[in-house]
Amino acid sequence: MNASLFQGRLVRLAAIDPDADSAIIAGWSRDSEYWRLITSRPAQPVSAAQVRDRWRNDSDDYEFAVRTLAEDRLIGQIGVWPVWAHRDAWLGVNLGEREYWGKGYGTDALQVMLRYAFIELGLDRVSLSVLGINARAIRAYEKIGFVHEGRTRRTSRYDGHGLDDVYMGLLRSEWVRLSLQADACNA
Repeated sequence: MNASLFQGRLVRLAAIDPDADSAIIAGWSRDSEYWRLITSRPAQPVSAAQVRDRWRNDSDDYEFAVRTLAEDRLIGQIGVWPVWAHRDAWLGVNLGEREYWGKGYGTDALQVMLRYAFIELGLDRVSLSVLGINARAIRAYEKIGFVHEGRTRRTSRYDGHGLDDVYMGLLRSEWVRLSLQADACNA
């Protein structure tokens, strides 16, 4: 296996260590803006024990810690949940450390995860949903090549207001074309 499969320019994807990482991940739940941007569920602080139990009892999903290359610091989580019959997967990503927001770390993690999904897992499509107000995430997804495929109106709540969910997708053929273009520009 190519060692760079899990490494990008700024981050690497690593196994989540339930014992070492649970307190950090639980701390992110106390940031209500972070929580509201990653899920439509009501904000709720979780304990390190709850996080630890979740990771110890996790299924066959492909979920990773997002760690910086420079400091080896845990800054987020990313994963894909395949629907093997359709060669499709749902993607989820979050960066819990605010100081890394808007600096390319999330985009880099997405690019590494897509390489894993399309090359290692052999998927044909990756899908995601994002709150319509999360402009930073939508820009990152568009930059990578995700295409807007739909919108459900007022399906989530944020500060007492109904919000739209935006659905986006990326096909393997699109990802390959965009990757080849990026390689040509960097050569």
